[in-house]
This record gives sequence, C-alpha cells and structure tokens, in this order.
Amino acid sequence: MIVFIYHRKYYYITIINKVNESILNLSFRNIFDMLFTMRSFLKFFLVLSIAATLCASCVKRLGWGVLLWSNEVPAVPAGTVLPVFVKSNINKVWIAGVPNEYLKNEGDVDKFEIPFVRLELFGSKREAEKRAEEFAPFATAYAETLQDGLPVRDDADNNARRVYRLKKGEVVKIMTQVEGISAISGTGDPLPGNWYQVLTENGTFGYCFSYRLKLFDYRGGFLEIVQAEEEEEEDADLETVLSRKWSPESYKQMVDSEKIDMDMLSQHWGFYPGEDSGTARVFLKDIENDVVIDKTFKYTGIKKIGSRTWTFEGANLQMELRPAALAVQYSESGSAIRTWLFVNLASDVDDIILKENARRSSLFRRIYNSGPVFNSANYGTLTFNPNGSFTWIGFDMLTPTVIPSSVAGTGRTIMGLFLSDSLKNQYDGAFSLSFNGSKTPVNFLYKLENQGFRIEYVPGSNIEEVSVSHRDASPTVIYFFRGTGE
Repeated sequence: MIVFIYHRKYYYITIINKVNESILNLSFRNIFDMLFTMRSFLKFFLVLSIAATLCASCVKRLGWGVLLWSNEVPAVPAGTVLPVFVKSNINKVWIAGVPNEYLKNEGDVDKFEIPFVRLELFGSKREAEKRAEEFAPFATAYAETLQDGLPVRDDADNNARRVYRLKKGEVVKIMTQVEGISAISGTGDPLPGNWYQVLTENGTFGYCFSYRLKLFDYRGGFLEIVQAEEEEEEDADLETVLSRKWSPESYKQMVDSEKIDMDMLSQHWGFYPGEDSGTARVFLKDIENDVVIDKTFKYTGIKKIGSRTWTFEGANLQMELRPAALAVQYSESGSAIRTWLFVNLASDVDDIILKENARRSSLFRRIYNSGPVFNSANYGTLTFNPNGSFTWIGFDMLTPTVIPSSVAGTGRTIMGLFLSDSLKNQYDGAFSLSFNGSKTPVNFLYKLENQGFRIEYVPGSNIEEVSVSHRDASPTVIYFFRGTGE
C-alpha cells in the first residue's frame, strides 16, 4: 500500500506492508523536483516498483475473525465469521470482508472497518467457526442501562473494583453469563438477576449485574448509543463516595477511644448507596431514642447539585461529602429533616471485630491462667473454662441482690467492659457473667492478686455505654483464693 501525504510544502511517501506497519518513508519539498533528473526519476520508479510488489501481498488474509458487536453499515450481526485482511495499528481497526449475504445492492462496499475490541482474530476459519458456535447463545444479546452510574466491575462481585460507570440508557454488549457472588439489596437480601460479562461501547470489558439492565436482541443496523458529553468532567468526589464503605459516626468514636461495643459494631450499621441495585439504604441505631433506623430509597441516578453535594433522582434523599464525614439527609412525614453522619474507617469493620475479639481473649486468658478455680469461704467456688464458660457453685449469699435467684450457676464470660480513667490504677479490668436463665448479665470489676482474685459488683447505673464510670457507694467486694478444683 502506498500513502501520499502533503504537509508543510513536503510530500511524504509511505510504504506499508500487509499488517499496516510502515517500512519506508520518503519526503520531498516538491514531488516534481525529483523528476528533473534521471537519477531521481529512477529512484522514484524503484520506490513504486517495491510498493507494487508489497501491495500484491496486501490482498492475502490475516486470518478469520468473529464479530463481537453488530455493525450498523453494512448491517452485519455479531457472531458472524469474517475474513480479515488488514490490521491498522494507527487507527486501531481491522479491515474485514463483508459476506455476500449482507451485500444488499450491487456496488455495495465489500469491506469495512471494525474496532480492535469488537473482533476476535483466529488463524484459521475452523477456529473462528468454533468460537462463533460458543458465542452464538449471546451473539445478539445486548442490554440497556436503567440506572445512571451503574458500575461495570472487574469481577462478578458487587464489592469488586469498578472499571466503568454506565450512563442511563447506555447500551452494552452481553458477552456471556458467568457465576458470581450474589448481589445484595439495600435490605441485605439477594437481588434477582444474573452476572454477565459485558463489553461497553468504548471498548471496556467487565462484569455487570442484570438487576438494573434491560436485555434486548440486536442484529445490526442503526443503534443509538448514549455517550457522556466530551466536555463533561468525571466527578472524582462521587467516585470517592461510591468506592468507600460508610459507617455511623459512632463507630469512629469507638475506634478512636479504643472502647469497642461489639453489640453495636457487629450489626454492620451504615449507609449503602446501592449503586448496583438502584436502592440506597440508611441502616443504623438511633442511640438517643433507642430505635433502629432502617430506610431504603429507590432511585434512577445520582445527580450533582452543588459542591460535593448530590441528590438521588427519584428519591427523597441527598448526601454531602464533608471534610470528615458524609452527611446523608432525607425528610420524614411532616417535613421533618433527618441528617445522619457517616465516616469511612481506616480499617474494615470485620478487621476491627477480629482485633477486639483478640483483645478480649487475651484478657480472659490471663484470668484463666491465674486460676482457673477460685474459692471463697462465703461465696462458693468460681471456675473458668478454656472456652470462656464458667461454673459458680455456692453463691447463695449474693442472691437476689447481685445474682438473680432463678439462674443456674453456669454461663458465659464476656470481657466487653472498659474502665474509666479514674479506675484504671485500681483494677485490672471489668467483665460480665451472663448466667444461663437470665437476660441481664452481672458486671464486676476485677483485680488479679498474688493469692487470688478480687471482684467487685458493678450496678448497671454505674456503666456508661461500655465503660464502668465509678464504684458503687457501698460496694460488694468478693475475695477468692486460688483453688485446686478438687
């Protein structure tokens, strides 16, 4: 192939081989200047001869390809096996032949360009036909996006990295159905639908869940594709919000103070934007009113309405990204506005839970290793077991003021209490004994001593959140000595 280019008073002659790789470039200020001398003319003739020889090989096929995205003009459906003649690395396209059955009129162009990502190339026609047979169930399957911002991910998992965000109405090519981790709705229930490998109009491969897709069949011809306007800048702040996990502000307070309330943390309260499902969820505990807040909002897209502020279209919900928190706001009946603050923790909630469990286990192990059997002349025998359970025999003098009289002397040890600063120098810690048969645990301060174990009853009124704030005015103190368990 010979290409003539005129640029800034120079003519350029480029010779290209069958894979469109440049092998020779010549330039002349005026192409006619070279013809004034025989020597130049002979050189030019030689160039043309070489080009003619190379072009003779251009008609040879590179191989056979399978069309992955139906073509508009000519109207060739995806899954068609095509002869491929040229690969243009400059334009990022293949040049392939049009099968006779898709040439409608005499004089129709029998070759067309195909973007690299829309065709798979094979060395033989048999290989291409085999791939076309595999692709056939999804060859004409496409999908329209029903939600603005629907993510395409790098794996079939709604926690996987996002590689592309679809605009509402944008069309993707369905490549195949795949097994994946079930997508979860804002309420925590599995969403109906399937995971598909998809190809976007701009050439991105990834995985998308079908809950917010409208599947349809397309076999070629005109297809309107919704594209983002070129001048539209990507919303980096929104990407930040959607890529992070948002927990109640109280979680950060617990982490910063190193006083973890497992009953609060283990519920996985939080704000879930629901970009895979189109359903956002506010799920937390209103500590002040002691009620659970669980609200879901169905939306069609997320629209920017101000600096770092967005509204969920079709829903009564807004969010604002502040320097230290994400503020989520909605109105309730009677026009009352509710605002909740959520934070992005440095560590995953599950990691924080693991760390807290390890701390509690270490504290219990110290008590167990100091006994595990402790005897008192007045209050019986308290025995701790390796799995965290306990047995207490002979605690009659403590009933019913400390221990309910109806309980059995067995239960579970919970190392979930913390000490206020004023108590840290007096005690090693605090724990709760959850007796079988009672819903309310009994709380104690404790001190490991040379000869045994000292515990002190803590009324519930002396506990603020998960910390023992102060001792009782008339404390019940119990001294245990190490026993043999016999």
